Amino acid sequence: MARYLPSAAPALVAVAHGSRDPRSAATISALVDEARRQRPDLDVRLSFLDLSTPRLSDVLAAVAADGHRDAVVVPLLLGNAFHARVDVPGVVARAARRYPRLRLSVAPVLGGDPRLAVTALHRLTRAAGALDDPELGVVLAATGSSRASANDAVHQLASSWAGQHPWRGCLAAFATDVSPSVPEAIARLRAAGAARIAVASWFLAPGLLPSRVHAAAVATAPDASIAAPLGPDPSVAALILDRYLAATHPTAERAAG
Repeated sequence: MARYLPSAAPALVAVAHGSRDPRSAATISALVDEARRQRPDLDVRLSFLDLSTPRLSDVLAAVAADGHRDAVVVPLLLGNAFHARVDVPGVVARAARRYPRLRLSVAPVLGGDPRLAVTALHRLTRAAGALDDPELGVVLAATGSSRASANDAVHQLASSWAGQHPWRGCLAAFATDVSPSVPEAIARLRAAGAARIAVASWFLAPGLLPSRVHAAAVATAPDASIAAPLGPDPSVAALILDRYLAATHPTAERAAG
């Protein structure tokens, strides 16, 4: 592998959670490939926290060995919960101690950018057709977190969608032990008069939890339209690059904002 000059742009190390489902790593890899396609001048590397390889610690070791002096870790996470607040900073802090000549920074998570919501709506349109149906009830399915603010962000997005469309309603639902579950949300939408159910995906890639959402939705509403995860969409890749740029040029980002 080629050595990088100290003056080269910081490496971009994208880190996803990881999954035992091989479709997850393949989708995340395609997303990072799209980021490379958009910025072929950057050294963009893929890593995972757990369950998939290469692991973040190993990739940071390789970045240091290749002569980089700076690297930005971009968490491919939709919520600012435990993985973003504890796991990623922990690995980065250990790497900083191990490789003191490598300056490391961590970018914000992807969640909160409106492009993600637009992409999720595009996926929903592909699954459910036109979204101007007043008989439609929409479930916005996400992972769920022990951190209330992470769940609140999903509820706020669902409420925003409900205000923008003529649906019977739009409710957040969660794949983990956070209420409401997907069946609970579907039942509430049915009670509100929804004749048709669609499930939007607030996941980056396929995996255990999206599959759990799909199974729960089909068991509750067999005719439900179920959207695919966000996947390797060009707008999501562009967001990864924007998070990187904001971390490498924070002063310019504050001035622009």
